[in-house]
Amino acid sequence: MEQQVLELLAATLEPAAEIRTNAERHLEQLYTNDAFPLSLISIASHTSVDLALRQAALLSLKTFVLRTWSSSLDEFQGLVTINDATKDQVRHTLLALATSGDQERKIVSASSYVVSKIASVDFPDQWPSLLPTLLQQIPQSHENQLHGVLVVLGNLVEDGFDEEQFGKSAIELVRCIYDIATDERKKLTSRALAISIFRACFDTMEVMYQTDKASVKQFMQEASDAWTPFFINVLKLPLPQIPAEEQESDTDSGSWRGIVALKTQVVKALDKIHRTFPHLLTQHTLELFGTIWESLQAHVGPYIALYVSDNRQGRLEDADRLPYTLDFLVIEELDYIQTLVGSVTVKRELESQIAPEKLPNGAYDGTWIAQIMTILVGFSQITQEDEGLWDFDVNVFLSEETSETANYSPRNACSYLVQKLCKYPVLNSLLAHTKAIYEDASSSARTKEAAMFVLKQILDELDSCSKDINPDIARAYLHYIGLAMQDNDVFLRARGYILIARLTTLPSTGLLDVVPEYARQTLAAIDQDSSDVVKVSCIRALQEYLKTLPASSAREFQVQTVAAISNFISAQDLSDLKESDDLLDTLVETLRDAIMADPSLCLEHPALDVLFTMASYGASSFQTTMLVNEAFESITSSMAAKGSDSYARLCAKVLPTLTGALDVGDMTSENALSDMAVSLLSSLAEHGPHPLPQNFVAAVMPKLYRLLFSTNEPILNQSATVTIRHIVSHDADQVFSWQDPATGKGGLEIVLLIIDRLLGPDVDDASAAEVGGLTVELVEKAGAERLGPYLMQLLRIVAVRLSTAEHASFIQNLVLVFARLALTNAKEVLDFLAQVHVEGGVGGTGLEVVLRKWLENSVHFSGYDAIRQNVIALTNIYKLHDERLSNIQVQGDLMVDTSSRIKTRSQSKRTPDRYSVIPVPLKLTKVLISELANPISPSTPGLQQNHSTDHSDDEDDEWEDEQGIVDLGNPTTTAELMAYADESRYNVRQLDDETQTYLIDFFKQASTEPDFRDLYQGLTDEEREKLHQMEKTSNQ
Repeated sequence: MEQQVLELLAATLEPAAEIRTNAERHLEQLYTNDAFPLSLISIASHTSVDLALRQAALLSLKTFVLRTWSSSLDEFQGLVTINDATKDQVRHTLLALATSGDQERKIVSASSYVVSKIASVDFPDQWPSLLPTLLQQIPQSHENQLHGVLVVLGNLVEDGFDEEQFGKSAIELVRCIYDIATDERKKLTSRALAISIFRACFDTMEVMYQTDKASVKQFMQEASDAWTPFFINVLKLPLPQIPAEEQESDTDSGSWRGIVALKTQVVKALDKIHRTFPHLLTQHTLELFGTIWESLQAHVGPYIALYVSDNRQGRLEDADRLPYTLDFLVIEELDYIQTLVGSVTVKRELESQIAPEKLPNGAYDGTWIAQIMTILVGFSQITQEDEGLWDFDVNVFLSEETSETANYSPRNACSYLVQKLCKYPVLNSLLAHTKAIYEDASSSARTKEAAMFVLKQILDELDSCSKDINPDIARAYLHYIGLAMQDNDVFLRARGYILIARLTTLPSTGLLDVVPEYARQTLAAIDQDSSDVVKVSCIRALQEYLKTLPASSAREFQVQTVAAISNFISAQDLSDLKESDDLLDTLVETLRDAIMADPSLCLEHPALDVLFTMASYGASSFQTTMLVNEAFESITSSMAAKGSDSYARLCAKVLPTLTGALDVGDMTSENALSDMAVSLLSSLAEHGPHPLPQNFVAAVMPKLYRLLFSTNEPILNQSATVTIRHIVSHDADQVFSWQDPATGKGGLEIVLLIIDRLLGPDVDDASAAEVGGLTVELVEKAGAERLGPYLMQLLRIVAVRLSTAEHASFIQNLVLVFARLALTNAKEVLDFLAQVHVEGGVGGTGLEVVLRKWLENSVHFSGYDAIRQNVIALTNIYKLHDERLSNIQVQGDLMVDTSSRIKTRSQSKRTPDRYSVIPVPLKLTKVLISELANPISPSTPGLQQNHSTDHSDDEDDEWEDEQGIVDLGNPTTTAELMAYADESRYNVRQLDDETQTYLIDFFKQASTEPDFRDLYQGLTDEEREKLHQMEKTSNQ
C-alpha cells in the first residue's frame, strides 16, 4: 500500500494537469481502505523520503480527515470511511509524528494541524488521553520534541478546543506553558512559542467570560499576577550586540534572533491582555509604560544601524509564524505604547510632567514630549529597502504615501502614535527638534525627511480635529520646509512639496496669502524636476492648492495643471502606466480637482482628452474607473445645467472618443475598456436634456446594439442597458424615428430585440439585471398603441424569465415591470398574467409564478422609489379582493427549529430552512405589515461608541472612552467593521414619510373590512402588535 500511495503522491507533484488530476482521483478511491491514512503517516514519518513527498502525504491526510472523519467538520462529505480502531491508530501515530522532534519544522507544523482538526471533534470523548499526553511530555522532552508538543498545543488552543474543553484544562495548560516560558534553560524560540500560546488563550477566555464572569476573572487575575513580572523582566533584557548578517539567523541560547522573538511575543501578549481584560494590568500600567518607553529609546540606534544605515532584511518570521527581526519588535512596541497612552494613569502622569509650574521657562526641552519626538523621528526614517523600492517604482512610493498598503512598518506605526499625542503641544517640541536637526551639520537627509514626515502626520490630525495652529509656529516651519524643497535628496525634496501644500492651505496657519506662490513653484517642479518621485508628489500636492484657491485663481491653475499632467503622461512608458494604479489614481484625482474648479472650461483645453487617456490606461482598475466617472459626471451635469447648446457641444467633443473606445474594446476584446466607455456614455445620457441633441441616437445606439449581442459580461451589459434606458427616457421620439442603416430595423424594433435577448435563457441574471427598468421605460414611452401585439408578448417573456430568476436585484427589476403597470391597471395585470402559462418545474400560470416571486422577495427590495411603487402596487392588488389569489399558495413564515444544537454549514445544507405555506392574500398582508416602520427603533444601525466587553462590575475606570473615536483594535469593533462586507446585515430599508402615511391609511381602511378580520387570525403575535402600535401611534 505504501509504495502505491508513494507513487500516486509523486504524480500529484507532476506539472501536467492531467497526471495530477488522475493521481488525486486514485487517492480519493483509497479513502475506504483502512490502511490508507496509516500509509500516509508512515510516508510522512520517513526522513529518507523526499521532503516534498512527505509534505504531500500530510496534505493528502488533511484532505482525507476533513472530508471523512466526522460530520461535525464543515468540509465533511457525508461518509465516514474508516472504523474506530483505525481512527485510534491514526490519532496515536499522527500525534507521535507531530511530537517526534522531527528536524523539518514544516512536517511538524503540518502534522500538528491535522491533529488539531481531529481533536476539535474527538477531544475529549474519543481522545481523552490527548492533553494529558502532551502535558506529560513537556518536562521530559528534548528541545526538538518540545517544539513539536508546543506546536500541537498552539493549534489546539487556536482551533481544536471549544470553550468547555478549554475550561477543563486551562489551569494545567497555562501552568505548563508558564514553566516553559520562564525556564531560562530552554531555547529562546521555545519560550517565545509558549508565550504565543498563552496569548492565544485570551480569545477563548473572552468568550467564556460572557457566561462565567467570576471564575474567568479570578483565573485570569491569578495568571496575570504570575506572568506580568516575568514579562517586565523580559522587556528589560538588553539586546545582544548586533550580529553579522550571516549570524542573524542563529537560534542558540542568548542569540539576537531568540531575544527579539521572545521580546516580541511578550509585547504582543501584553497588548492582547490590555485589549481584552484591561483591568488585569491596571496596577502595572505605569511600570509597563516606562519599560516600553526605555525599550524604544534603546532600540532606535540598532534599528537605524540595521535598516537605515545598512540594508538588513526585515519582516521575517520562522516556520512557526514567530517574528524574529527587530522591525517587528519595534512595531509591536509602538503599537503597545499607543494603547498605554489611552490609560488614565498614564495620561495623568504625562500631563503632570508638563504642567506649567514644572516648566519655568515655558520650554519643553528635556520633557517626555521632546524625547518622544526624537523616538518618532528616529523610527520614521526611510529604510534602505524602502528607498530602493520607491526609487525603482514611484507607484510603490505613492501607495505608502497614501497609506493604501498592506506593508505596515515602524514608520506607519509612528504616524498613528503621533496622531494620538496631538492633544499635547507636540508642534512646539517637534519644531525645536527640527531646528536642532537642521543646525547639526552631520544630520542626514533621512533624518530631516523623517522630521517633515512626522510634521505632516501632526498637521493631518490637527486638521481632522478642527484644532487651530499657532501662526507663529507655522511660519517658523516655513524656513525648514523651504530648505527641504531645495535639497538634493529626492525624498526630502518630495516631502517638502507635499508638506508646504498641507501647511499653507490650513486656514488657521494664516498662510493663505502665500498659497498662489507655492502653487506656482509646485507646478514648475512638475516640468523641471528630474525625479519622478518629486513630480508625482507635486501633482498630489496640487490637490491641496486647487481646493483652497479662490475660484478665479483656481480657473487659472486649471489650465496649467492640465498641461502639467499631460506633459508628465507623455513622458511615461505606457506599458508601465497601465500597471501603476496608485499613480493613475493620483493623476486622475488631481485632474478631477482641477476640473471641479470650473467644469464648463473643459471644452477650451485638453482636459477631457487627458481624462480619457488616463481612463484607457486604468480601465481595469475599479478605483481609477470610479474617479474618472466622478470627474466626467461633474462635467456632464455642469454642462447640461448651462443649457442644450452647451450639452450639444460636449457631446460633439466626447462622442467620437467614447464610441471609438467601444470599437477598440471590441477589436481587442478588452472588456474593461468597453466597460469604461459605456459607463461614461451612461453618465452622458443620464444628465442629457429633453430632447437629446440631434443624431445622438444615431451615434450611440448602433454601438450599444452590437455590444449587447456580442457579450455576456455582466457589468458591460448592465451599463449598456441603463444607457439605453436613459436615452429612451430623455428622447423616445428620436429613438422611435431612428433607423439602423446596417440592418434597416427601426429604433423600436432594435430596443425590443435587445430586451428579448436579455430576457432569453442564454443571458444570466447578472447580465440582464437592468432589463426590467428598460422594459418599463419602453412600455410607458411607447404605449399600448405603438407596441400593439408586442406589448403582451413582451410581458409574457418577462413573466417567464422571472420564473427562473435567482438574483435578488434581478428579481426586483423584473417584478417592478408589473408593479409599475399595477399602479394604474392592477386588474388588467392580473387578468393578463392569469392567461400566461409558464413551463418547467416552477411553472403554472403567470399569475402564480409572478406573485410567488413578487411576495417572497418584496422584503428585500431596496431604494425609496422601488419600495414606494411596490407598496402602492400591492395595496392596489389587495383592494381588488380577487378570488383567484386565495387559491394560490406561497411561502409563508420560517418554521423555527427548536433544537439548541448549533448547526455547521454542512448540516445546514443537508437540512435547509423550512417555511409554512399560506395563501396570497395573507402573504400580501404580511409583506405590507413588514413595510411599516417600527414605532420606536433607531433609523439606522451603527457602531456604538464603546464596544468593549464589560470585564468588570466595579473596577475603576482606567481606560477613558473618547467620544467619536472607534477603537479599531477592539475585536468586537473589528468584527462590526468587517461585517459591512455582508450587505444583508446592514441592508437598511428605510421608508419615506409619505409611504408610511399611505400604509397607515391603508390599514385603517382595510381593518374595517370583513376579509381583513379573517386574515388577522393568520398573523403572528409580532405582526399583530405592530398593527396595534401603529394604530396607537396614529391616534396620538
